[in-house]
Amino acid sequence: MSDVLEHLQPPGVLVSDFRQYDPHDGAPASHKTLAYVSYDQRSLHVVFVCYDDPQLVRARLSKRDNIADDDGVAVLLDTFHDRRRAYVFQVNPLGVQADLIVTEGQADDYSFDTLWYSEGRLTSFGYVVRIEIPFRSLRFSNEPVQHWGIALARVIVRNNELDYWPYITRRVAGLVQQFADMDGLEAIHPGRNLQFIPYGLYARARFLDPSVPAFRTADDRRGGLDGKWVLHDALTFDFTLNPDFSQVESDDPQVTINQRFEVFFPEKRPFFIENNGFFQTSAGAGNLFFSRRIVDPQFGLRVSGKLGHWAVGGLLSDDRAEGELLPPASPYFHDRAVIEVARIQREFGEQSAVGVFVSNRSFGPSFNRVFALDTRLRLNANWVVEARAETSQTRDLDGTRAAGPAYELTLTRAGQHLVYGGGYVDRSPNFRSDLGFVPRVDVRYTSHFLQYLWRPRRSAVVAFGPGVSALVNWDHEGHLEDWLVGPTFQVALRRQTVLQVSRTERYELFEGLGFRQHQTGANVQTQWLSWLGTTAAVSWGTAVNYFPAAGLLPFLATSQSASLSLTIRPTPRLRVDETYFYTRLGTRAGSSPMHQLPGISIFNNHVLRNKVNYQFTRALSLRAIVDYNGTLPNPDLVDVQATLGGIPNGPLVPTRKLTADFLLTYLVHPGTAVYVGYTDGYQNLAIAPGGILVYRRAPTTSTGRQVFVKLSYLFRF
Repeated sequence: MSDVLEHLQPPGVLVSDFRQYDPHDGAPASHKTLAYVSYDQRSLHVVFVCYDDPQLVRARLSKRDNIADDDGVAVLLDTFHDRRRAYVFQVNPLGVQADLIVTEGQADDYSFDTLWYSEGRLTSFGYVVRIEIPFRSLRFSNEPVQHWGIALARVIVRNNELDYWPYITRRVAGLVQQFADMDGLEAIHPGRNLQFIPYGLYARARFLDPSVPAFRTADDRRGGLDGKWVLHDALTFDFTLNPDFSQVESDDPQVTINQRFEVFFPEKRPFFIENNGFFQTSAGAGNLFFSRRIVDPQFGLRVSGKLGHWAVGGLLSDDRAEGELLPPASPYFHDRAVIEVARIQREFGEQSAVGVFVSNRSFGPSFNRVFALDTRLRLNANWVVEARAETSQTRDLDGTRAAGPAYELTLTRAGQHLVYGGGYVDRSPNFRSDLGFVPRVDVRYTSHFLQYLWRPRRSAVVAFGPGVSALVNWDHEGHLEDWLVGPTFQVALRRQTVLQVSRTERYELFEGLGFRQHQTGANVQTQWLSWLGTTAAVSWGTAVNYFPAAGLLPFLATSQSASLSLTIRPTPRLRVDETYFYTRLGTRAGSSPMHQLPGISIFNNHVLRNKVNYQFTRALSLRAIVDYNGTLPNPDLVDVQATLGGIPNGPLVPTRKLTADFLLTYLVHPGTAVYVGYTDGYQNLAIAPGGILVYRRAPTTSTGRQVFVKLSYLFRF
């Protein structure tokens, strides 16, 4: 079968030669797949006929974008034929959709959502899926005859199998450059492509204000508008007025106790996550634009897209949060910060590019400005090098100034057996990126990862092999700050089963004290049963108590941690997710404070999430979440406030929190939806007589209760 599609008008083109990407590179697909591709003036049409035993097909009625554990098919489109970026439209056997954007050298962008159509049903011979992608949902050049790249895919979960047409191999670094050519698309365009999404929101809340302390109530009646305009079929202008940045989806649980550096929580707000890839730079050991730094905006403007070989992104926004946090006596009280971000990239050669990034956050007379020059060079089919040079200038409200450079270099190798990633990072003590996520400066470190996997055929073992990680870090005065060596061994089996064991030896300098640490760990993940997915991990060794009680120095402690995640699907419409994290530090012989016997608990932390989702139809769902986060600290050994992320001598931080969250969703398609939600949070805090905030034993005080209704509707012209 040729890897070129031409003359797609009905009856279109039939594709059948699917070959494996996983688990056996290049082998024929284990089950037959037929795909029919055609188009009309408005849409691209693809019909998949997938042969299989219908009793073994994994298909559930799920929320949109939540089909990663199902069988399914996908259409991948490189509409600019730049061999760098592609739309991905996925569908499970019941027609449930997921869409994303893949960009070579970046993480996949699952925030992308657009309007398209799909149907799917199980049959006696397998399943059939129909996909219609309107051209107005895509961005492409305004040439009279289009030349795109295309790939078609099928996933068979129980076999760990991913099949592609055309043949796509792990022996070549990158995915999009291996697409087939699709020619013959004539007289198509997305129209004017103007869209508006007005929304209305009502919320009522009762919450504890710990700064007083007192309970308060508040009503929020708000309306706003999101808009989009596409210029020359490729450049997108977005704006938002009085945006709704309430998080319909809550953050996933993470371990945040006794963390030396800031914990990363991904962005979930729609305006900021769309097209975020246009603002990402190469060699990203640190993220120079992390939109969660913009806390409370009133407006936002963004431009993004492709103009020939140029990729551009620009963002303008405000942020009311900084002014609201100042005392009323401050001359900048109620002022707002102004945020400006710009990114331009010139693409050339085989997946190579050079780009410029600029950001500015200004508030009153203060500012933080970052400038970066970056490049990505594809050396050959396997090796890619990325580099970034940065500099920042900062002036604080008190007039203090600081400036400093930073440099990053990475080298990666992709292959069927050998995988390598290594790099060097140099950040000066005065480098700051207030709009980015750069948790550590004053470092000069080199890090490396090497793995070799054997991939036997005709075996229950899909892949196995060793790997090793290593890191060495110095500060700019030449002091050794960290080193790490971590060997691993991994075995992958069918049905998405992976077993891994690891051992880490490391050294860490903290507050002038050197600590030699070690960790031994094991983890397993599997979906051996169609109705049950499991991920479990355990580790033990030593770790530093970064936040000791008053009068104590940081000291080395014993460490144990465990995690367990279960996904249970008793019916095709019901999904239950259970997540549990356990972390413990204890005193250790030879390194504990005086008069402390070994084995004494420093703290125990338990994080538990119960999440239940019932899908009535593809559009209507009900979700319930119950979260518990409890810490049992020993105040003689740990600073309770500091280890939980609070401010010393500030308002008390709860050690136990219980939250219930309910959400009814009617999602017709992205942009048109109705949400009804209720949240109630409990903490082990109470207001004692005299207006003093005190601890209770159990989280029985409701400190944050909210009910809200939100409606939005997509108008598209």
